Amino acid sequence: MGAGGDGSVTRKAADKKKSLSIEKVPVLTSVKDDLTVLRYMWFGKPSGSDHAARLESFYGPQAKAYDKFRANFLWGRKPMLAACAARLKGRKNLVWVDLGGGTGENVDMMSKFIPLENFKAVYVVDLCHSLCEVSRQKVKSKGWKNVHVVEGDACAFRPPEGQATLITFSYSLTMIPPFHQVVDQAESYLSGDGYMGVTDFFVSGRFDLPLRQMPWHRRFFWRSIFDIDNIDIGPERRAYLETKLERVYERNSEGSIPYVPYLRAPYYIWIGQKHTDGHATHDVKVERPPLFPPTFLYTQSWEDPEPDMKVMDINPSDTVLTLTSGGCNALNLLVNGAGKVVSVDCNPAQSSLLELKKVAIQQLDHADVWKLFGEGRHPQAAEIFEDKLAPFLSETAYSFWSKRLWYFQQGLYYQGGMGKLCWVLQIIFRMLGLGKTMERLTSAPTIEEQRKVWDSNHLVHFIKHGPKPLVHIFRKIVTFALFNRAVLWFGGGVPMKQLALILADNISVDTYIARTLDGVAENSCLRHHNYFYYNCLMGKFLPDNCPTYLTATGFQSLKAGKVDSLVVSTNFFLDELRSRIYTKVILMDHVDWLDLGKAQELATALREQVAPGGIVIWRSASLNPPYASLIRTAGFEIRRVSSAEAGYMDRVNMYSSFFVAQRKPLNGAAAAVGKKQ
Repeated sequence: MGAGGDGSVTRKAADKKKSLSIEKVPVLTSVKDDLTVLRYMWFGKPSGSDHAARLESFYGPQAKAYDKFRANFLWGRKPMLAACAARLKGRKNLVWVDLGGGTGENVDMMSKFIPLENFKAVYVVDLCHSLCEVSRQKVKSKGWKNVHVVEGDACAFRPPEGQATLITFSYSLTMIPPFHQVVDQAESYLSGDGYMGVTDFFVSGRFDLPLRQMPWHRRFFWRSIFDIDNIDIGPERRAYLETKLERVYERNSEGSIPYVPYLRAPYYIWIGQKHTDGHATHDVKVERPPLFPPTFLYTQSWEDPEPDMKVMDINPSDTVLTLTSGGCNALNLLVNGAGKVVSVDCNPAQSSLLELKKVAIQQLDHADVWKLFGEGRHPQAAEIFEDKLAPFLSETAYSFWSKRLWYFQQGLYYQGGMGKLCWVLQIIFRMLGLGKTMERLTSAPTIEEQRKVWDSNHLVHFIKHGPKPLVHIFRKIVTFALFNRAVLWFGGGVPMKQLALILADNISVDTYIARTLDGVAENSCLRHHNYFYYNCLMGKFLPDNCPTYLTATGFQSLKAGKVDSLVVSTNFFLDELRSRIYTKVILMDHVDWLDLGKAQELATALREQVAPGGIVIWRSASLNPPYASLIRTAGFEIRRVSSAEAGYMDRVNMYSSFFVAQRKPLNGAAAAVGKKQ
């Protein structure tokens, strides 16, 4: 029995050893293949009498290991294909020409985004015999009936159908010396509704677009490295593409190189189409202002849109300028019928948040948009982002969100300055034994029930009715710990100039905050009608208590085309104000942030850029903001619509006053001048 047991153990040990040795074989083979590829990349020298021979000498020895190694090196392939596929979504009988398609790996990748049955024909064109052989084997093993491998010169190829819906160069354009000729040939058979997708390594020109620009030492280093392998990554190819086609999408990035630490090779993704009546645009490189956090301050807009709609008379003829903040109110303007909305913010993170919301509405269904921005969590956020959202985001927005997709795992509404403040406050409430009170407040079915919960809380009762000296000390301690100047700025977005306005009204910070919270608790039902504070306390919205863009009807109206009229701009407010004429302008609390000199400059610009009869609204932390007279003098009739003197102004209740101003009609002389202009 004992001997049998020992034998069994011995056999198991032998089997385990054998299994481990078998597992090591593929690993060793893989490393050997990778080293072979690296040897030819770094030390191989292409040779031969013509370009085909040079390609064969370079790629032939590494053809079988090509796909595996390039999967961790050619970082632009997948997002380029995803961006092309997203623009061809729902179309049938497509013709795709993959120039320099090599092993046909792009076809396999594309099948993850578009069913290959949607293609009438796919042509993988390459001049290298060894790579074409790998491609033919792949086509046969995969059973692709509509995929054709063409061993030949891309400069001479033309699809039998006469036109192609999609043409791609995946890390191949830099390998084609007569690039003018191949681009001309490809452009000649690109259909009018088709796209050309390009991804490749690059260096910028000495003077280039801001998001392409590189310092001289990077340009010199990378161009020299690739030149060893007869690969020209200079800016000329992309520049020529843009003389032939209109750019519709671009991303510039960098990716790691296997077995080469620290170095990250620059690459770009570019998609173009036949020239239309429009013109190509490019991202403007915008740095976040000093003292701003590296992310957004607000995840939602902290201005109640209901009073705004009552005084603004929004209609399809309106061009509205608003500050972005969380972007909810910009979308609400479109839901309520604005013809065009320009949403501006100097913080690129706020613009990236609104841009993501806009693209999500355009590309996703309501269920996914609700998970992302209603619940603030989505288990498939990364996949949805790469496949459906990234292809339509600006480079700035892509760069921001690609590093922060974990926001949708931890909860979007606990991120950013105010999100972190809400998270900390929730923890403190629970530590103080207010967890159940918080739950009861957010689930109270009526305002009467909510008042009972609020007024019966021991801490609220103490603050309202306790001994004044003790209450005073308690409030000062809480203000110092939770609402000091640093927290007010990084958590609440309250700058020092706005804080000075509060204090100028002879009201302390603790009294101001107490008035805000007590006014909301006593007058606005969190569960059914106040999504602002419900979100703060619960970290999400509810289907019947959310911003209008998240409601089923609001979402559908935006997706039907209204959201296309949203312009998201990262800029200073005054610069965007001067760029066009507006019928409506929403200043939010922006002027509270300015000194009187800048406020005068803004008032003058409002006079010049707001159409006669146009409406301007703003909120202020001051009951009587000193700049109101400047706007009046600039040619506006102004009135204070409401104030927080009675303790409650609107569902947010964070401001002291709400103003509306209307641009006075031009007088006769001015009107005559205006007509001549």
